[in-house]
Amino acid sequence: MPVGDCENAFLEAAAHEGIELIRYKQPWLNQRGHFGLPHEAAAAFGPLDDIFHDLGGDHEAQSAKRTTALPGDFIHPPTGTMIEIDEVQHFTSFRMRTFAHYPADASLGFDSDEYVNLCRKYCRTADVYRLNKAASGFGPGGRQRQRAYNDSLRDLVIPAMGKPRLIRIPAPDGNGAAAFERNRVRILRALS
Repeated sequence: MPVGDCENAFLEAAAHEGIELIRYKQPWLNQRGHFGLPHEAAAAFGPLDDIFHDLGGDHEAQSAKRTTALPGDFIHPPTGTMIEIDEVQHFTSFRMRTFAHYPADASLGFDSDEYVNLCRKYCRTADVYRLNKAASGFGPGGRQRQRAYNDSLRDLVIPAMGKPRLIRIPAPDGNGAAAFERNRVRILRALS
């Protein structure tokens, strides 16, 4: 499936339901990750630093990055709620490891146990997706670790910045419209 098709199908399904969503970037979600956090999100630094080191991140390379905002999937302008659509490449063994570092009282807009189970189910496929692609801050073959870290960054920093909890929508089959339908009630509740 071409890049963006899953997100576009989700966007169309949401619009059909009368939900306005637009693409987003936040300056405090940037390429430096937890090394570029504003003081308001200081509580997220410790868990993110643990995740970063567990995933083999390079402190020097990461902290030297620009503060260019990371693009996100969608934001619901009336509520400020951000939504991420996760296709199969998000369900790696690296992503599964990140949840061990989340604080017990982490404010999540999704079921972390469900995500761990999805990682167990799809990690064999996800772990070979772009296996050899390098990623600054994570070195050769680091793209999967970088994605797992950036997902955790969004999960923990968004509520630390006083925003509504991030909604994660699993779409391991790549079908954005079906993912919307499976999560329709949860999405409507979160946006009301």
